[in-house]
Amino acid sequence: EKKRQTAYTVVLKGSLLWVCDAVKFGQLCSGNPSNSRRTSDGWGQGHYGAGRGGRLHEGLDIKCSDGSTVFAPFDVTLNGKLTVYTDPSKAAINEGINLSGEGLCFKLFYVRPDRTSGRVRKGERIGTMLPMQRVYPGITSHVHVQMCDKSDPTRYF
Repeated sequence: EKKRQTAYTVVLKGSLLWVCDAVKFGQLCSGNPSNSRRTSDGWGQGHYGAGRGGRLHEGLDIKCSDGSTVFAPFDVTLNGKLTVYTDPSKAAINEGINLSGEGLCFKLFYVRPDRTSGRVRKGERIGTMLPMQRVYPGITSHVHVQMCDKSDPTRYF
């Protein structure tokens, strides 16, 4: 039996965007083939919408050990490096990358990208997990996955 996929057309400010509810992220981080999520630790929780003082967590945290290899979750286009923080005390983890693929636009925080443009195939290395323990000792180290429109990425995992 064929798996049925449902596609939705969404118009955002004049741009056409296809969102397919059958899209699932492949393995993001070496050592975590099932994309296990950060749950709760002394620094908070990793689910979308978790409280962060006066704001809400706008992504989903996928466990990843410091120094681990980060992979493309599906065929993606690398759309440039990003800066996560303005706080210089967090410089050790202040990198990430903008990506798009499978009709999605998303960002990965706390990753030092190997390169910042071009195409990468599913499962190929895109970078290295930064040393989160240096900035947040005792946290569950993780890659933060955030959709460009800040919607909930949970359904893609």
